[in-house]
Amino acid sequence: MGRFEITGKKTVSGVHRVPGNKNAALPMIAAALLTSEPVTLENLPDIEDVASMLECARRFGATVTRRPQSNSVTIHAQRLKTARLDPSLAAKIRTSILFAGPLLARKGKVSLPPPGGDGIGHRRLDTHFEGFEALGAKVKYTKTRLVLETGKGGTAYLKGAAIVLDEASVTATENIIMAAALADGDTVIYNAACEPHVQDLCAMLNGMGARILGAGTNRIVVHGVEELHGTVARIGSDLIEAVSYLVAAAITGGALTLEGVDVPQFAILAGPLRRFGLKWSANIEKCVIELPANQRLRMRYDLGDAIPSIADGPWPMFPSDLMSVLIVLATQSRGTCLFHEKMFESRMYFVDHLIQMGAKIVLCDPHRAVVTGPSPLRGTTVTSPDIRAGMALILAALCAKGRTTILNAGSIDRGYRAVEKELGSLGADIRRISKT
Repeated sequence: MGRFEITGKKTVSGVHRVPGNKNAALPMIAAALLTSEPVTLENLPDIEDVASMLECARRFGATVTRRPQSNSVTIHAQRLKTARLDPSLAAKIRTSILFAGPLLARKGKVSLPPPGGDGIGHRRLDTHFEGFEALGAKVKYTKTRLVLETGKGGTAYLKGAAIVLDEASVTATENIIMAAALADGDTVIYNAACEPHVQDLCAMLNGMGARILGAGTNRIVVHGVEELHGTVARIGSDLIEAVSYLVAAAITGGALTLEGVDVPQFAILAGPLRRFGLKWSANIEKCVIELPANQRLRMRYDLGDAIPSIADGPWPMFPSDLMSVLIVLATQSRGTCLFHEKMFESRMYFVDHLIQMGAKIVLCDPHRAVVTGPSPLRGTTVTSPDIRAGMALILAALCAKGRTTILNAGSIDRGYRAVEKELGSLGADIRRISKT
């Protein structure tokens, strides 16, 4: 998988173009299988998870034409030759489960191995299956296969229903929306996820002829249609990457301009970021965020000088994918903060690496950590356990004294494009060492 070698104490400064949102691109690739006409996705991020999803689409029989120079891809699922996915491919990515809804609606059956992905904790699939069953599908689960079928004689047939999700699962919401788009009648999804990537998916489907109302709220109504057509859809900006690079500049004293940012959505993250003293200016028309150099990083306490807590939750709450990044920011900020990771019981374990680098962190339990800063960090050898923790370790290495080696570089490639080139162009001393 290779490794990164990083020499810290270099200022990260300059202009960074924010790519398309990974979490929007993946369901939108799956949704392209809902029609026999070509679907073009623009602002496609050049990352490993996208490559894996496109390969899944190819295996099902779609023609995939990628144009790296324009960051776009055209997917033409005129004929789907199979509804069964190879286990080795499904193991590479958790969102292989997102093909269940489109294939169920289009083919009437689907057979998927259990999905892979990051080991950040138990991520249940029950919400997906309960939603499919409410639409009329039969679900069979074994340790090696997830089999869903509907209709008779191979004919896809789903019927609209009122569905109350037992959790506001993003992927379950997306899967059920895709299946319901071609169902007979109306589907009402209560406790639906509201994230920007769910909104992007719904906008794409409506562009294909679907009739979806309520995207961005916790009640989504899908009026089923007989068929969908091709479209051209643009993937929204990746707020997780935007904040990651913003923090890289802040903790190294640099000035950074972020281009291609969805400023109104970025503003939703302003509360937690401003708690650390970060200050920036924004231009909505130009889609630009500008961070001045030499930020004064200091924790803003709650009333009565109470230690603040940052907790994650469903959108528009603070996203879990940014928890690791903000923990590193806290190690370089004056003050103390409690981080409460409510969603995944293994995401916090990477802080052992930060402690090894000199961070003052108390891991209270699998879900909570107390961070006191600023801490002078020192370079060492660490291993990236998942996409977001891997990026957080890169950030820690950027402000650490000496050299840091980060093993398992490939895990970071799943969510961030050519991170050594992007950060290197901004002044970081980072290089990739390929595995020999």
